[in-house]
Amino acid sequence: MSANFAQSLNDDSVEFADPLTGRLDLFAILTQLRAESMISEENHTVLRSVRSNVSGDDRSALKIIAECGWQNQKQPGSLITLDVLLRWFSEKINVPIGKIDPLNIDVASITGVMSLAYARRFNIIALEVTATSVTIGTAEPFDNRWQQELSAVLRKSIVCVLVNPDDIQRFLHEFYNVSKSVLGAKREQSGGAPSNVQNLEQLMELGRKGKLDANDQHVVNIVDWLLQYAYEQRASDIHLEPGRTDGVVRFRIDGVLHQVYEVPATVMAAITSRIKILGRMDVAEKRRPQDGRLKTRNEAGREVELRLSTMPTAFGEKLVMRVFDPDVLLKDAAALGFTGREQTLWNGMLKAPHGIILVTGPTGSGKTTTLYTSLRQLATPEVNLCTVEDPIELIVPAFNQMQVQSNIDLDFASGVRTLLRQDPDIIMIGEIRDHETAQMAIQAALTGHLVISTLHTNDAPSAITRLLELGVPYYLLRNTIVGVLAQRLVRTLCQSCATTIDIETDAWASLIEPCKIEPPTEIKVNTGCDVCRNTGYAGRIGIYEIMEMTGDLKSAIKSEVDVNVLRMQAIRDGMEPLRISGARKVGKGLTSIAEIQRVAPPILD
Repeated sequence: MSANFAQSLNDDSVEFADPLTGRLDLFAILTQLRAESMISEENHTVLRSVRSNVSGDDRSALKIIAECGWQNQKQPGSLITLDVLLRWFSEKINVPIGKIDPLNIDVASITGVMSLAYARRFNIIALEVTATSVTIGTAEPFDNRWQQELSAVLRKSIVCVLVNPDDIQRFLHEFYNVSKSVLGAKREQSGGAPSNVQNLEQLMELGRKGKLDANDQHVVNIVDWLLQYAYEQRASDIHLEPGRTDGVVRFRIDGVLHQVYEVPATVMAAITSRIKILGRMDVAEKRRPQDGRLKTRNEAGREVELRLSTMPTAFGEKLVMRVFDPDVLLKDAAALGFTGREQTLWNGMLKAPHGIILVTGPTGSGKTTTLYTSLRQLATPEVNLCTVEDPIELIVPAFNQMQVQSNIDLDFASGVRTLLRQDPDIIMIGEIRDHETAQMAIQAALTGHLVISTLHTNDAPSAITRLLELGVPYYLLRNTIVGVLAQRLVRTLCQSCATTIDIETDAWASLIEPCKIEPPTEIKVNTGCDVCRNTGYAGRIGIYEIMEMTGDLKSAIKSEVDVNVLRMQAIRDGMEPLRISGARKVGKGLTSIAEIQRVAPPILD
């Protein structure tokens, strides 16, 4: 046993272990649980039978007890789960609990500490490697047969932490499999960059041969792991970024990018080629950007659609995959973050017989989810709903979807012109980007169609000034705009670690000035825990700004108008700005003041 670990154990903790093997003694732990009144008298009668039934069982004693499903007598209504036992045991022996966070694990480093066979033999896993120490996770903290041996081989001190035995089994398999596939793929290409990599700073090594095949089993394994891992981590985007010698895999989770893995540049090129094949893209073409899509299934068996986009860089092709979960179409307005009032306003706008409804916000603000969810509700058998998109974000059988193809001069404007001859009831335009598309949208609205589209503006009133800048006459905007919805996505507080505090009046005032709404008496703040990776946030929800076209607001639209004038008129007519929508979610304990200030623009410029 290493000195660091030996000093961390309580003097009386050794009585939990078998003196011969060092493994946890089931009967000793059960006896202690009974002594502390965590298990009942009825449980006590089965102690001896449990002990005899599990003789020779390789499972951890803590896992065996957890699987009994006993009630926790100290906390009526709760069970003695494995997590409960780990926390209890950690305090008893004064050994910290280690949480395996795959996003913070250097897989290549930790798999180099020991072989998979050695790790499985003692049921241990390396978690962190530094210049002087190695942190090892174990479910058997008194089994010291491996500690001195490993310390001598590595010439580093061993720091032990208590880890869930289920996590050890799962991540041993996952980490070593992906590491084996990366090393195998690297070995098979025999060193050097493959000739099909467009690398502006490529180092050519003469005499090197070999080219990594995108269909190689190692590459297939890496891609399968990458996609399943992304689904499990709730990633919205997967970035494959090539470098001179190594490529980086990053996931965007709750709007923030996390580095996941580093792979050799040649392996990264093969991974990219494999995904391009799956997405039916031109594998040979690496000089021009390409778009594609593919469908897979997650571990639960649900279909997940990915939109692919490649871009040539100095070191090869960069690939970004945007993950679309079809389940978003099944969400209702409340699940998207609409309040009752916002839902009523939005549904009222969607019921308009004709006119233009705009959804605005920057990239990644949730416009696609809101649009598709709303359109799915409108796409009844009695309605002909047509879309023109670039690209088609998510294929929905209930829609008639057209893809913009600039190479054959099929742009948004010509697409709308075509749709008008298709007897549509509702037209969705992916984005109004130019004067011609804006004009066609206006014409479609004037001829009795409901047009729904998006704009990239900071807030709802800015959509009006943006269309004026595109050359749309102000009098046509007065007659066609039904309303504008601006939105953002804010991270929601992790409910596992959120705590309640009294509201700070100054912080609340700075959030909602110059509008006035009654502050709550208390709010929730994040503290960070293992569940949320110490970020304090888990998941995202929408905040919305809905601007209806009232008579006074229409009168304020002129050929030249200041956006602040429109904004203040809209507020007087009942529009709640993004920050007010966010403030209401702060009051409900869903998010934080800091998050709203980070995401939502000020009410007045």
